[in-house]
Amino acid sequence: MARFYDTTNNSDLERVEGLLKKSGVVYTLRVLEDDMALLKEIQVAEEDLNAAEKAVEGTSYRDN
Repeated sequence: MARFYDTTNNSDLERVEGLLKKSGVVYTLRVLEDDMALLKEIQVAEEDLNAAEKAVEGTSYRDN
């Protein structure tokens, strides 16, 4: 799985999860804690990065 999206905001997390579900993109959610915040990380399979990016942003994934 590849790291796709990080958020500390539950409404943003719900929005992204809804878009991924609607597009049929399978994802996992990791909850990480550090001293400053609770980070929620959405991961998708590497082969689904393009579809996930299109679902959330309407653009293609570009590996820099």
